[in-house]
Amino acid sequence: MKTALYDLKGKKKSDIELPEIFNDSVREDVVMKYFEADKFKHPSSPYVEAGRRHSASGTISHKRHDWKGHYGKGISRVPRKTMRRSGTQFIWVGAEVSGTRGGRRAHPPKGIGKEKKINKREIEMAMNSGFAATGNGEWILKRYESLNKLNIKTPVVVESKLDNIKTKDFIAMLKEIFGEVFPLIMKKKSVRSGKGKARGRKYKSNAGLLFVKSKNEKIKVNGIDMKDINEITMNDLYPLGRLCVYTEKALEEIKGVVKK
Repeated sequence: MKTALYDLKGKKKSDIELPEIFNDSVREDVVMKYFEADKFKHPSSPYVEAGRRHSASGTISHKRHDWKGHYGKGISRVPRKTMRRSGTQFIWVGAEVSGTRGGRRAHPPKGIGKEKKINKREIEMAMNSGFAATGNGEWILKRYESLNKLNIKTPVVVESKLDNIKTKDFIAMLKEIFGEVFPLIMKKKSVRSGKGKARGRKYKSNAGLLFVKSKNEKIKVNGIDMKDINEITMNDLYPLGRLCVYTEKALEEIKGVVKK
């Protein structure tokens, strides 16, 4: 299987033979299994005392003539902490329980569970499928719904002379190579609309292009995901069919990353 090799100006230089890994069949079922198993290796849970470190404890008394009681106040029995007081009149704010500001979460993840197992052969098959899908036009069109057709050969390969390249020259090269597809390859970050801004997900962004380089190449450009070939994980390739650019040296090292 061959693809085009581009120079630093984005012009086709010659054809280059791709490693056998790009001829592999894409096993989406195995990829999904590995993706789920890898994701489960990092169970999450909140801090044990999160939302439970206030001075409010239990419910406040509703008995008559009880100090700091709720009797006659017409308020619920929610645990409350005292903000200030004037004589026997207290200003309370609900705390501790899940329906209050700064309280505990109602049903947080417990951080426990059985780790999903996957054998080495399936991991190898999944990674091979992930790389193969980056050179398969059908999978790329399946991932990017806004693309009707792909006018370039994939995967895109550039010559390994990019050390210390300027950002404007790098972007100009990508514009020349991708043409109409260029808006999809730049990483865009924007502020989310709605309540999500107050819930820990203020920003949203697209994946953009994945630029795969050799561990010895020194390239740094903003707005593009850049990774060494030996740092690629399934999170970088899934969903299958991500737009990728490889350097010549990265293709030489890919054989050592995923054994055939």
